[in-house]
Amino acid sequence: MNVAEEAFKELFPERVLPRIEIKYSGRFKDYNSNVTYRGDNFSFGLSREWEDVDASIVKGLIQHLFLKIHRKKISTMNIDLYNSFMKNLHRGIKKDKSDPFLEASFNRMNDMFFSGTLEKTNLEWGSHSKAMLANYNFHTDTIRMSKYFINAPAEILDYIMYHEMLHKKLKFKNSGGFTSHHTPEFRMLEKQYPGFKSMDNKIKAHLRSKRKPVSSIKSRPQIKAEKNTLLHWIRRLY
Repeated sequence: MNVAEEAFKELFPERVLPRIEIKYSGRFKDYNSNVTYRGDNFSFGLSREWEDVDASIVKGLIQHLFLKIHRKKISTMNIDLYNSFMKNLHRGIKKDKSDPFLEASFNRMNDMFFSGTLEKTNLEWGSHSKAMLANYNFHTDTIRMSKYFINAPAEILDYIMYHEMLHKKLKFKNSGGFTSHHTPEFRMLEKQYPGFKSMDNKIKAHLRSKRKPVSSIKSRPQIKAEKNTLLHWIRRLY
């Protein structure tokens, strides 16, 4: 019985064991994974990095993915180990990506809200996107910012940076296999940013003033999709 089969039986001991396979692939980014299924056939795709991780943690990852599929809330020791592993993954990640503009914003927010104690993270510009304006990647310890914020007013850049730094600081909360990133604590701390209530409108106004570079122009369906996700993003900068 492989680790995925063990993960399934511990979650659902009364069920018939389905066909399960694990594939390690270099096409995934560091510590990423997914699961696909059809009927009772499950295929788990894991990045190469998972091959060197303790089996008890990998089992927790598999259980986490199973619970997402089945929409079940179950707590296990292995899921706890997996969550702990992911929350501490940043400690072993090399910090070699930075940008003077982003680093200045990170340092301002670090001094203002974290007394300068938040560990440095990788900082980089993403693409010209209005669907994903910023995000913090736990797997690579990276804050990535949309290029629409190059030369943006400091208060806008700093607010978005602070939001992503809160993700790095607070990580996530897991309950019964369900993960929450925007917890009540997160929302409470986010509101401490000066002028918090006006920031959404300022971000919208800034984005309306920005045009996509000619080399990055997308098709009409892509543009429509961006517009439909903009309002959703503004309240969920994860």
